[in-house]
Amino acid sequence: MSPFSHLLHELRLRHNVRQADLAALLGYEQSYVSALEVGLKGPPTPEFVEKLIEALPLAAPEADELRAAVEASQRKLVIDVDTPQDVYWLLNELRSKLPSLSPKHVRLIKDVLNMTDAHSEPWSDPLRRIGRRRKQEAAM
Repeated sequence: MSPFSHLLHELRLRHNVRQADLAALLGYEQSYVSALEVGLKGPPTPEFVEKLIEALPLAAPEADELRAAVEASQRKLVIDVDTPQDVYWLLNELRSKLPSLSPKHVRLIKDVLNMTDAHSEPWSDPLRRIGRRRKQEAAM
């Protein structure tokens, strides 16, 4: 279950609102709210989130927590074009191992990611870009 799905369920229970009633308040189908809550749908649009914040109504800390949960629940990762290929290989390996990661593995990975930059080294391989030829230069 994603952080957003978990928090949506928790907020709904905390505010003592049934799924059908929440859906009606937001102007969405109950089946959509249910799919969000069980994690069948990815994170909702910013419009949905703002309607949810107003409908419950959430205090600023709860609203911030909800927005953070939406961000943490993104299912796709966009990699910057200048990312070294070692990072691509790391992400590929991580993707293949995700189904078998234990809580201990996750904690260890998070600990490594939270290490201070004092231990980091600059990339030894310079970033190379392949230049494009102009049409005149690419004659065959």
